Amino acid sequence: MLAAALMFPVVGGFGLMSNRASDVVANGSAALVEGEVPQVSTMVDAKGNTIAWLYSQRRFEVPSEQIANTMKLAIVSIEDKRFAEHNGVDWQGTLTGLSGYLSGNPDTRGGSTIEQQYVKNYQLLVVAQTDAERRAAIETTPARKLREIRMALTLDKTFTKPEILTRYLNLVSFGNGAYGIQDAAQTYFGVNASELNWQQAALLAGMVQSTSALNPYTNPDGALARRNLVLDTMIQNIPQEAEALRAAKEQPLGILPQPNELPRGCIAAGDRAFFCDYVLEYLARAGISKEQVAKGGYLIKTTLDPDVQSSVKSAIDSIAAPDTPGVASVMSVIKPGKESHPVLAMASNRTYGLDTERGETMQPQPFSLVGNGAGSVFKIFTVAAAMEMGMGINTQLPVPARFEAKGLGSGGARGCPPATWCVQNAGGYRGSMSVTDALATSPNTAFAKLISQIGVQRAVDMAVRLGLRSYAQPGTARDYDPESSESLADFVKRQNIGSFTLGPIEVNALELSNVAATLASGGTWCPPNPIAQVVDRNGNEVAVTTETCEQVVPEGLANTLANAMSKDDTGSGTAAASAGSVGWNLPMSGKTGTTEDNRSSAFLGFTNQYAAANYIYDDSPNPSELCSFPLRQCGSGNLFGGNEPARTWFTAMKPIAESFGPVALPPTDPRYVDGGPGSRVPSVSGLTEEAARQRLKEAGFQVADQASYVNSGARSGTVVGTTPSGQTIPGSIITIQLSNGIPPPPPPPVNIPLPGGPPEIGQTVVEIPGLPPITVPVLGPPPPPPPP
Repeated sequence: MLAAALMFPVVGGFGLMSNRASDVVANGSAALVEGEVPQVSTMVDAKGNTIAWLYSQRRFEVPSEQIANTMKLAIVSIEDKRFAEHNGVDWQGTLTGLSGYLSGNPDTRGGSTIEQQYVKNYQLLVVAQTDAERRAAIETTPARKLREIRMALTLDKTFTKPEILTRYLNLVSFGNGAYGIQDAAQTYFGVNASELNWQQAALLAGMVQSTSALNPYTNPDGALARRNLVLDTMIQNIPQEAEALRAAKEQPLGILPQPNELPRGCIAAGDRAFFCDYVLEYLARAGISKEQVAKGGYLIKTTLDPDVQSSVKSAIDSIAAPDTPGVASVMSVIKPGKESHPVLAMASNRTYGLDTERGETMQPQPFSLVGNGAGSVFKIFTVAAAMEMGMGINTQLPVPARFEAKGLGSGGARGCPPATWCVQNAGGYRGSMSVTDALATSPNTAFAKLISQIGVQRAVDMAVRLGLRSYAQPGTARDYDPESSESLADFVKRQNIGSFTLGPIEVNALELSNVAATLASGGTWCPPNPIAQVVDRNGNEVAVTTETCEQVVPEGLANTLANAMSKDDTGSGTAAASAGSVGWNLPMSGKTGTTEDNRSSAFLGFTNQYAAANYIYDDSPNPSELCSFPLRQCGSGNLFGGNEPARTWFTAMKPIAESFGPVALPPTDPRYVDGGPGSRVPSVSGLTEEAARQRLKEAGFQVADQASYVNSGARSGTVVGTTPSGQTIPGSIITIQLSNGIPPPPPPPVNIPLPGGPPEIGQTVVEIPGLPPITVPVLGPPPPPPPP
C-alpha cells in the first residue's frame, strides 16, 4: 500500500491531465452507479406474440438468482480470483502495469479486477457514442488507468460484491452480437443463464478475454483450449468440485450449429413490419425516441390482432401479388370507439425490405401520403359538410349530364373552355336523385355542383376534421408546388380546387381508415393508436402521451351519413358485385373511389365494430394507369374502386366480420334525414352586381367571386337572377347571373297530342308556362291561280 501511495504522486505529476480527469471521474462515477445498460425492447401483439426485438446491443438483464453459480465461479476464477478480498483494485497487479508503462513497456499486463473491467466496459459499451470516444475508453495510458481505478473504488463502495458481479455479467460482450450472460447462453447453447453447466460456463468466461480471437465458430481449437484453461483454474480454486470439473474438460464444445442470433428490428417482423414501423413512429411522436426504444428494455404491448392481420394480409396478397410492378395495395383496420381507435391490422402487398427488384420497400406506404388519390371516396366530405349546413340525406341532388363552373380550377372533361372546371359523368344517370342514391351510384356532376354550392373550404376542413390530419401539416403541398411550405389543406383552399370532391390528391391510407372509424364512432375522432401499454425494464408502466379524442361532427350527422352510405354494397351500388362475390350479407357503410386517370382507387367501409380502407395505387417512380383482372400497369386503365379495392375489403373482412360483436347500422337522426327547411334566396334581379352581393350576404349566403353570364334581353351586365334560386341550403354559395345582352332564341313550337286525338291539319299546339295548351290555326299556302 505504501508503494501505491508513492506511485500516485508520480502519476499526479502529469499535472493538468490528472486535474482534468477529476471532473470526468466524478461524472463518470455517477453515470456508472445510476446509469442503465442498453437492453433489448420487445414488441408484442395483442395476444402476446413477439412482433419484433429492437436493440442496439442484444442484451437481456437478469437478476443474480437467474445466473448459474457455475458462471459466477468461472468468471471470478479466470478474471479476478481475489475478487472477494480487494476493495475494487488489485494493487499489486495495477502497480506492475503502471511500472511497465513508465519503463517504456506499455504492453506489460497488470491485474485488472472485475470492478475495473466493469468500468472500462461501461465506458466502451454504454458511454462512448463515437469512434473517438470508443478508442479513448480502451487506450493504454496512465490517465485512463487512474480514472478507471478511482471509479472502481467508487463502485466497490456503492455496491455489494454479488451486485457488482451481476452487473458485470449483464454488461460484458461475449461475441457474435451477444451482450450479457443471458443472451450469451441463448446464442451459443440455446439455454437460459440459470441453466449453464460447468463446461458451458467455462467457455463463456474464457471468451471475455477476446471475443473475436476465441470465437468458437471460427477458432474452435483456440476456444476449447481457453475453456479448458478456465476449468484448470477452477480446479485449483475450487478443489471440492475438481471431479466434476475434470469431467467437464472431457466434453466437446457443445455449441449450437450456428449462433442463435435474435432477429433485429422491424425488417425481421415479416408481414407485421409496416405496423412495427408505425409503432416506432407513434412512440417517437409521444416522446419515446427510436434510440430510447433500442436501448431501453421496454415491453411494448400493441393493439395488433393477429387474426385480423392474417386475414387482411391474405386478402391483399390474393388480389395484388407482392412483386407486381407498379401495384401497391395497403389496408389498415381500426376498431371504432369514443375513447380510442386501436389499430387492429396494417398490411401491404409489398414486402418490407431493401430488394427493390423484388418489389420490396421500406417506405411507410400504409401510413404516409402516397398515390394519386382516393377518388370519389372524397364525396363523403362534401356531403358531410353540406349536412352540417342543413342538407338531409333525402335531399334531391340535380344530376346534369355535364357541369361547368368558373373559379373552381380549370380543365377536366373534354371540350372545356379556358379558365373553367368541367365535369362529365361516365355513364347515364337520371336527372336528380337523393343523396343516399348519389353516394351509392356516384355521379360526378352531382357532387361537383354540390361543392360549388357549399364551398371548397368547408369540404376540405371536413376532411381534416374527420381524419385526414396530414393535410393540415405544413409542407405537405410541396409535391404540388415545390416552392410552397403550406399545408395541402391550405393549398387546395387557396386555389379553390373544386375537384377536391373527386379525390385527385395523394392520401394517407391509415388516415382514410380512421375517417371510417370516426364515422363509425358517432363522429368522434381519435388518433389511430397502435399502443396498448408500454412497460419499462423495471416493470413500471410508461405514460404514452397522445392527442385527445374529439367530437368533430354531431353524432346524429355521423350516424345518418353512415346510413346514407349503406347502399354501396347492394342493388346498383358500385361495390355490389364485389360484396356478392364473397357472399357478404351484413349491414355496412361504404364508398368507392377512382381517380380520373385510373392510377389509384380505394374502397372505404365500416360497421359499428370495425373500419378500414383499401387503397391501391401505382408506386413506381413514373406512375401509369392501372388495369383490373389481373391488377397491372397498362396504357388505358380500367381500375375502379368497386373492383379490386372493394373485393379486397370484403375478402379481408368476411372471415372476421362478426368476431367483435353484432353488426348493425346506427339509428338515423330526423334532423339529417330530410334536412332543415332551407333558406330562400332573395330576388336580386334588376339590382347592380354590388347591390345584389350585399343583399345575398345580408341573407346569410356566400357569393361566388365570379358571376356567370347568361343569355338575356336585358342590358348587358344587369343582374337577371341567381343559381341556385328559391329554397336552398343555408349559407351556401350563390352565383349571380348577369345578362350578356343577347336575347335567348325563341323556343321552337311543340306539337303535343291533345286528349281528343292528334291536332287537325292546319293547327298547332303552343305551350306557355302556367297556361293550358293553346291551339293556334296555321295559315296554309295560297290557292293556285285559276286556269287561264
